[in-house]
Amino acid sequence: MASATTMQALNYIGPYKVRVEEVEKPKIEHPDDIIVKVTTAAICGSDLHMYEGRTAAEPGITFGHENMGIVEELGEGVTLLKKGDRVVMPFNVADGRCRNCEEGKTAFCTGVNPGFAGGAYGYVAMGPYRGGQAQYIRIPYADFNALKLPPGKEHESDFILLADVFPTGWHGVEISGFKSGESIAVFGAGPVGLMAAYSAVLRGGSNIYVVDRVPERLKAAEKIGCIPIDFTKGDAVDQIIAHNMGMVDRSVDAVGYQAVNPNGSSEKPNIVLENMIRVTRPCGGLGIAGLYVPSDPGASDAASANGMISLSFGKLFEKGLSIGTGQCNVKAYNRYLRDMIIAGKAKPSFVISHEIGLADAEDAYDKFDKRENGWTKVIIHPNGGV
Repeated sequence: MASATTMQALNYIGPYKVRVEEVEKPKIEHPDDIIVKVTTAAICGSDLHMYEGRTAAEPGITFGHENMGIVEELGEGVTLLKKGDRVVMPFNVADGRCRNCEEGKTAFCTGVNPGFAGGAYGYVAMGPYRGGQAQYIRIPYADFNALKLPPGKEHESDFILLADVFPTGWHGVEISGFKSGESIAVFGAGPVGLMAAYSAVLRGGSNIYVVDRVPERLKAAEKIGCIPIDFTKGDAVDQIIAHNMGMVDRSVDAVGYQAVNPNGSSEKPNIVLENMIRVTRPCGGLGIAGLYVPSDPGASDAASANGMISLSFGKLFEKGLSIGTGQCNVKAYNRYLRDMIIAGKAKPSFVISHEIGLADAEDAYDKFDKRENGWTKVIIHPNGGV
């Protein structure tokens, strides 16, 4: 049971095992810190990589890089926030001072995680920042990292998606070079893929194809005006080209290194990348937002285990395709996406399937990992209902 100095947090125990444990409540460590009482966090597909033991995550890490809540305590150096402010944080931890931050590339901050470009909450190799699937979280460089929200409870389930999946989906479309009126194929209809497709809808895409094999996900894509492509019913690229009467202008990878073959029987980490090269017209663009890692303990071959994934680079070169890739610089988009939500122009919460308390998180991870029917995106209220 939590006390004045402790709190409840969801910790990684080992592959396929997480548990709510009592841990020390975070404290102000630097004048630029704030402590946030978490009203809502979310379970992300990226969390599943750690949950499944597919990373170097060690037991004891508190998960949760999608976080929002109420400012409870401030360091003396914080000037733009006050106690009681409602805030959402990018999953990127950034100092706002390094060269990359100055250029808006906050996903690659060189000042928050020595020896590595980029930091994040509750994620392996992304610095000493505990996650927010807990009752409280410490936010460093808070004036830079915390985005203020309107007070109250409105849009809670929309605003939480500003921490990662909505900006990341938008980012995947952006780095593909997409322009209004173009056609686009999005591979993967998980939360990021659906957000990429939704972003293309908001940005005036023409034919927007969404490739997956889970019926509930494909139905969600169809509901927002996209064209579902079930890759178990035939080659996805052939289906898209037949419907579009030619290749698409852009494509987005929202799957990453755990992509599977057409019957789903085994992983094939390069299959989405190969399909993108095939389906995208000459001089089109690829936006690779899907997660890829430099090491994968669970890979099926030695090359993939070391992050080396084969690619038909000759065909890519021949077609003059451009490539954009890398983690999303959330701060480049979150303020504008927030304002679209407030104005009623965007409602990304359609991807959310379940709202739970922290005590139910262990079971939720199991169901989400197994892709059980209806489990598409889970949000957690660590301190009870909003």
